[in-house]
Amino acid sequence: MTMRMKIARLFTIKTRTEVWLVIYALAMGAVERGRHYLEIYPGNMGMMLALLCTGVVFLAGAKLLDSVKPPQLATARSTMPRMPRRPELNRSRPRLRQTRFGSRSQISRHKGSRPTILP
Repeated sequence: MTMRMKIARLFTIKTRTEVWLVIYALAMGAVERGRHYLEIYPGNMGMMLALLCTGVVFLAGAKLLDSVKPPQLATARSTMPRMPRRPELNRSRPRLRQTRFGSRSQISRHKGSRPTILP
């Protein structure tokens, strides 16, 4: 493994605890930036910019939390046998639908229609 790969592994977020620490750091920076905006732009404009700074933390935090898998919990359900899955329907092939006349086609219900018999 090269040195570059070893250094890259240090900056990879692997667990949810690391995600929460990154979110905390983002929140601290956003609040500090919001304070600066309140000093530079007093009034409603400063308040809006400060709220936007802190709102971005929610979006980034949600994205980070979604990107990390939760830990596997060892529960009693994992030891239970699984139920067999039903086969999925293949939507590309038409199926006969149950009707009140059975599963015959629509054509066979018309008067005088007979199936064509090929020799």
